[in-house]
Amino acid sequence: MDFTGAALVGISHGTASADGQAAVRALVHAVEAAVEARAGTLATAAPATVRLGHVDVQQPDVAATLGELPDTLPAVVVPLLLSAGYHVHVDLRREIEAIPERSVRLAAALGPDDRLVEVLRRRLDEAGATADDLIVLAVAGSSDVRAVDDCHDMGARLAAALGMPVTVGFLSAAEPRLGDAVASVRESGGGRRVVAASYLLAPGYFQDLAAAAGAGLITEPLLTPHDTPSPLVEIVLDRYAAGVVAAGTTPETDQGA
Repeated sequence: MDFTGAALVGISHGTASADGQAAVRALVHAVEAAVEARAGTLATAAPATVRLGHVDVQQPDVAATLGELPDTLPAVVVPLLLSAGYHVHVDLRREIEAIPERSVRLAAALGPDDRLVEVLRRRLDEAGATADDLIVLAVAGSSDVRAVDDCHDMGARLAAALGMPVTVGFLSAAEPRLGDAVASVRESGGGRRVVAASYLLAPGYFQDLAAAAGAGLITEPLLTPHDTPSPLVEIVLDRYAAGVVAAGTTPETDQGA
């Protein structure tokens, strides 16, 4: 199947937060604007359309989003998720395979990626973090070990960029929980301030949990309703391009991140 010009379908987790919804929509609009501005210079042919759907909480869901496309138009599903856990490996794959009549390629999650470290560092600077602070990376957490490994990978990347230790704390499913990680770092930190660097895509329930975990300072998530960092746009486009290339070399039934 020729995936040239395939639709770019961004699938977010979904959130009940109005700010979170606005932030994710802004990312998709920024991707659309980048496609329009750089259609002739992208690594692959520009997508025929860019759509947004959700794997949980919000509508349209994956099936409805794909169902809105013309029948003959292939699609690359880009998970707007920071780690490749259960939602990518199980939920999205199952949703795609339930529509065998449509040609769909499942791309990789947004992280791990060094460009996300750029955004994390920017958020730390904006929040007023200093070189004397102790950093805990606040992540959502997952029961899928692959997603947990992705989070530890990002913690190591941020530590390398900052030139200082970074402890990873999870908000659900995995250990150590963020509150425990903050307390442990504070106890051994000689009174230094503990900063939670939010490795969450957008405002919402988990950002609120992170804010209540006891850190002396917390950063904004990677996306806000009024700020869409360009590295995130680039990552979405790169994941799409890689999906198009992969679709040309492997069967659609081998979809995966």
